Amino acid sequence: MALWDGRFSGGPAADMVLFSQSLDVDLRMWREDIAGSRAHARMLGDVGVLSSSDVLVLLDGLDQVEDELARGVFVPGPELEDVHMAVESRLTEIVGEVGARLHTARSRNDQVAVDVRLWMRARLTELALAQRDLVAALLERVDVDGDVLIPGFTHLQRGQPILLGHHLLAYAWMVQRDVGRIEDALRRQDQSPLGACAMAGTPHPIDRHRTAELLGFAGPVQNAMDAVAARDHQCEAVSACAIAVTHLSRMAEELVLWSTDEFALVRLGDAYTTGSSIMPQKRNPDAAELVRGKAGRVIGALQSLLVMVKGLPLAYNRDLQEDRQALFDAVETTLACTRITAGAWRSLTVRRDRYEEALKGHFLLATELADFLVTKGVPFREAHHVVGRLVRDCEAVGANFSILDEAALKAAHPAFDASALLWLDPRRAAERRTSFGGTAPSEIARQVGALRMWLAGA
Repeated sequence: MALWDGRFSGGPAADMVLFSQSLDVDLRMWREDIAGSRAHARMLGDVGVLSSSDVLVLLDGLDQVEDELARGVFVPGPELEDVHMAVESRLTEIVGEVGARLHTARSRNDQVAVDVRLWMRARLTELALAQRDLVAALLERVDVDGDVLIPGFTHLQRGQPILLGHHLLAYAWMVQRDVGRIEDALRRQDQSPLGACAMAGTPHPIDRHRTAELLGFAGPVQNAMDAVAARDHQCEAVSACAIAVTHLSRMAEELVLWSTDEFALVRLGDAYTTGSSIMPQKRNPDAAELVRGKAGRVIGALQSLLVMVKGLPLAYNRDLQEDRQALFDAVETTLACTRITAGAWRSLTVRRDRYEEALKGHFLLATELADFLVTKGVPFREAHHVVGRLVRDCEAVGANFSILDEAALKAAHPAFDASALLWLDPRRAAERRTSFGGTAPSEIARQVGALRMWLAGA
């Protein structure tokens, strides 16, 4: 029997029942649904809509429904349509007629809205903690291998020598901002829709502030129509997830590249790699590749939500039933990808000597020579042109800067002297860049300290 049977002479078609049910998605919110029902029952008792004895019966019945769902004794069928009907139906079977009183002054519209917000609060809090742990994992890697010399890339071409810690900290700051976005989304969704009913509120003397307090919300949503129709809090959360997982995907791409024989910078741990069914030597970076692939699902979820709501009139429309699948998948996928990425960073080893010799004399030191000329009063644009000619001349004879001596430098520009050769040491080049946010060890240490303070809540 459907909740709206009084209006219809017949029930929905069997295929319509299956088409319209959301139980398979909603059931993951059964704890939240029971929590909302408990708060609603207590409030109805507080304001005198229900007797204290009815409230006790309802709370005992909800405890039993919770126990049965937790143990798998109660398995709702698709005919119950959604988690709200499933809980109410079983509750009424247990406690009788009083179970039907629980729905006074609420609608499934505000029920699902409060369930989703409770679910989001728990999962986004979990995601923020996982993202913080990823920052910690990156800092641990900086502690161990932050002094390793590597090339910094632009356009995937070697640009300037940097320290690995500088590179890792760039990601750490991105993730730190991701945490901020997730926490912002948590703050903005921290309002209770319960008691908004279908869209217009209720004539019953309910206390929405009380249910908000019982459920741990900062307060109720101000407008009953907004409470049931708004999905911007979900769009914001999934947007934060999409940005976060994009950063995870960028990390994953570099882990894939760095673990190749061509880069040969890192070796991922066994726990985050797999082999080949035919090639015995293979060590595939599957963890990173899956993170990179799953990012598309999260980005797609954001697109799905935005397209779904863009043309909906107020207030509730059945289209909105489709929001949970996108929301749940986006948050849970981002959480899983975050944990896997942190594990991968902790598992890998870095080939510390990979670039120590390979960068000596390399053209990625060209900016160093230009900066040397600037210290001698040469305008940077002129210095850039001079060093560009040096690169061209070295390439013409199949060599790099290793062939340069004082005479060759002076022939290129009279401001060069023997001390310019010291600027061709790639490690010194990295250590020389002491400007705020630069790759110098002192700046790496400063940033690590700042991020550790942030993790500690200072």
